[in-house]
Amino acid sequence: MRVLGLVPCFLVLVAKQVSCEYGMLHVISEKVNSNAKDYCILFNSQWAHLPHDLAKASLLQLQDQTPSVLCSPSDVPYGGFVNRIPMVMRGNCTFYHKVRLAQTNGARGLVIVSKENLVPPAGNNTQYEEIDIPVALLSYSDMLDIGETFGKSVKVAMYASNEPVLDYNMVIIFVMAVGTVAIGGYWAGSRDVKKRYMKHKRDDGAEKLDDETLDVTPIMICVFVVMCCSMLVLLYFFYDQLVYVIIAIFCLAASIGLYSCLCPFVRRLPFGKCRVPDNNLPYFHKRPQVRMLLLAVFCISVSVVWGVFRNEDQWAWILQDILGIAFCLYMLKTIRLPTFKACTLLLVVLFIYDVFFVFITPFITKSGESIMVEVAAGPSGSSTQEKLPMVLKVPRLNFSPLALCDRPFSLLGFGDVLVPGLLVAYCHRFDIQMQSSRIYFVACTIAYGIGLLVTFVALALMQMGQPALLYLVPCTLITSFVVALCRKEFTMFWTGSGFVKELPPSPLVMAPVGCLEPLKDSDGPSSQLEGEDQLTNPRLHVEELIDSTPCPEDQSGSIEEDCRRHSEEPAKPDVDENEAPSEKI
Repeated sequence: MRVLGLVPCFLVLVAKQVSCEYGMLHVISEKVNSNAKDYCILFNSQWAHLPHDLAKASLLQLQDQTPSVLCSPSDVPYGGFVNRIPMVMRGNCTFYHKVRLAQTNGARGLVIVSKENLVPPAGNNTQYEEIDIPVALLSYSDMLDIGETFGKSVKVAMYASNEPVLDYNMVIIFVMAVGTVAIGGYWAGSRDVKKRYMKHKRDDGAEKLDDETLDVTPIMICVFVVMCCSMLVLLYFFYDQLVYVIIAIFCLAASIGLYSCLCPFVRRLPFGKCRVPDNNLPYFHKRPQVRMLLLAVFCISVSVVWGVFRNEDQWAWILQDILGIAFCLYMLKTIRLPTFKACTLLLVVLFIYDVFFVFITPFITKSGESIMVEVAAGPSGSSTQEKLPMVLKVPRLNFSPLALCDRPFSLLGFGDVLVPGLLVAYCHRFDIQMQSSRIYFVACTIAYGIGLLVTFVALALMQMGQPALLYLVPCTLITSFVVALCRKEFTMFWTGSGFVKELPPSPLVMAPVGCLEPLKDSDGPSSQLEGEDQLTNPRLHVEELIDSTPCPEDQSGSIEEDCRRHSEEPAKPDVDENEAPSEKI
């Protein structure tokens, strides 16, 4: 019912936003062979439409009247604005009063300069019918740039070029998001099941070396959502102070995520296995391998390079996306939702959170702007001009002039990847436990892709920022729910009871030095030993344990070599001469 109650507010907000359109002010000096430049303007097509082609736009003289606000006849210069476009300051009266005075005195258009945030120049239906010249808002900084670049004698033309319904960068964002969810969910599910299977074959010390997995509880979900709301509100009011804290946290978390993602590949390299000498330094006393140290230095360097050059729009977004994907994969591997009930609670609560801060907060804030959109894109009044890095971003690829209108990038928040990705990871773990041929994982991943496509369509139709979870949460939750019902496994899927099935205990014992030894029972018959061999292959278990050794190499080299040599020694069980010999391990 709460979601249905948001629908009227959503429709009202959409109706207010649709009339706002971006256009271009083409400026050229009256001097011969002078250069031209385009500037972004905000206009309301209900006053008058702008041509979509620059060739069809009228090139008229721009008359600088910025010392006045054009609110009374005394502000009109002698001779009026015949066949010219006056440029005046915003304030002291309504847009209607300004444009009516301009039109009455022969103006062919009106440019209003605003020192504040650009807002649609609105009026009522009666006023719209009276006016037949275009009126547009220009930022104060652009007005200063026109004066410095072209001087006072300039000609301008106003137009609004057509844009494609969807930019090509949406394809790149789609591939990155769906790929991250699929890979992260698959990796997290496989790793979690492998960890459960291997827990009988490692001692407590080795278990501590493994990366910790955080099981999310309902209380943790509530605390997390309260923290998200608090942080978002704090960022809205203290953006200039907190943005640098978020950037620093992102650099640290992204470097850890990148290390975690590259670690399995580096461990397969045939060189750099030597360890640092014995020492008492923090972390180094565990004698890590040289290749792991080099990997850590590389990951930190990548984060530092991005942090220094983060505002380079030409290429810094590539590093940000790489670090962001690595961070998302690391979080999907670390955070674990134990039940579908926990998945539903988390996704539904964040669904309400996302919708509220995008669609409801414009009715609460003084500026009428969405808190979520303002924080994600960076407040226009921010003195730092910094952007939050917690998004995947790709620049516009259609080379439209409207890329100048503070919309050069398409953004997708990390939360829109992580939150559904946790459900995908849960589905994969459940698939493996129930041996369901990964049907839950595949269905949920496809549902995520469909939800993302619906988000893009809504973005194109409404031409405003969309809360992606509004579409992603229903698609993924309903799909998982339907699959569980069709397979008649909903009870186990809801409670996670498929994970309580313990695997048979391993017929291996731990040696005092931490190595694995085959279990030998010389008193038992050889047939019993054969049955144990068929149940578990000790060589396979030892190889899996070695392969699953966590990336931080904390064991000394001598112990590791003893373990490997011991794993290669064949077991020699007692075999009766009248029976067939057991298979050698």
